[in-house]
Amino acid sequence: MTNPLFDPIINRFGTHCAKWDKMEDLYGVPAEDGIAMWVADMDFHPPACVQRALEKMTAHGVYGYFGDERDYHAAIQWWMKNRHGWEVDPGWIFTTHGLVNGTALCIDAFTKPGDGVVLMTPVYHAFSRVIKAAGREIVECPLALEGGKYIMDFEAWDAQMTGNEKMLILCSPHNPGGRVWTREELESVAEFCKRHDLILVSDEIHHDLVMPGHIHTPMALIEGIEDRLIMMSATTKTFNIAGTHSGNVIIPDATLRAKFASRMAALGISPNSFGLEMATAAYSPEGATWVDELIVYLDGNRQIFDAAIAEIPGLKSMPLEATYLAWVDFSDTGMSREEFTARVEKTAHIAPNHGPTFGKGGELYLRFNLATPRSLVETACGRLKDAFSDLQ
Repeated sequence: MTNPLFDPIINRFGTHCAKWDKMEDLYGVPAEDGIAMWVADMDFHPPACVQRALEKMTAHGVYGYFGDERDYHAAIQWWMKNRHGWEVDPGWIFTTHGLVNGTALCIDAFTKPGDGVVLMTPVYHAFSRVIKAAGREIVECPLALEGGKYIMDFEAWDAQMTGNEKMLILCSPHNPGGRVWTREELESVAEFCKRHDLILVSDEIHHDLVMPGHIHTPMALIEGIEDRLIMMSATTKTFNIAGTHSGNVIIPDATLRAKFASRMAALGISPNSFGLEMATAAYSPEGATWVDELIVYLDGNRQIFDAAIAEIPGLKSMPLEATYLAWVDFSDTGMSREEFTARVEKTAHIAPNHGPTFGKGGELYLRFNLATPRSLVETACGRLKDAFSDLQ
């Protein structure tokens, strides 16, 4: 079944596109026939309502400072209430230059150099990058594997804590494992943070990209955690507008909010008008309809990719409950990381993310971005089968 919103192949070469224009330099995958399946943006146009908002701005032709955020805040409130059952007060909302910046600001505001910041690894690689750059200690708490998917191992993690840890950054839904954490798991995260007196930063950037049959629970709906909770969300992954570098840090607790506001003011951070206009347009009924179609399309891509991986002995794709990022385990091939990576990049001409960048537990994995036209997913599947044909 075709879909005119997502099937067309859009040539992104020569557009200052990190995903495609940097593929050959970073991965050695030739631009002539390579398939970029690494950095997490989508090869789709955003919904038409977003495009119209931009066209209205360019038609006006004056690009001054943005003022009066009431419509923008109302759009965020509408989206969170209608899509996630979460009532957000507009006074809780801060706008940062994306959620990597939001994470860095949280680290800056709520920890000091030398403090430990807990990560459940393997996890989104930018977390460790900003923690390290800020002079804080990365504390890796490895996720356990059960039934082919990640689970939290609080007994082991409790034993790791030294008292130097001041913050936990949660990735919910999980990237790269694609888990949608259950309410019970999130309650256990809350209890862990209370036991060890940790500020909890919940990065929920993928919360709209949940596969059929799964339901995301915002951490803000877990009772008893509000006094230590920082919520982070964005339109950027949901609507493929990552280049706007706009994200929201949402803080229900007044004390934490004041501290964060102080750091924002000290660093002179203010939002980009393009990002605010695009987010306001995206968080709408029209945007919601587009996301519903997107999920169906991504789920179809997931099924095609997983079926292909299952046909290659030694490869396992972790069940994808959310995100568009397939996490593939190559450990049963018996190959070294260098060998299976070379087959994917040099033979199949596919550029994926390398597992070790996500921390402990990622050593024998590659992450594949499935948010691309179905024909490219099908081509990639054929190439992977050919690259590992000797195993079949």
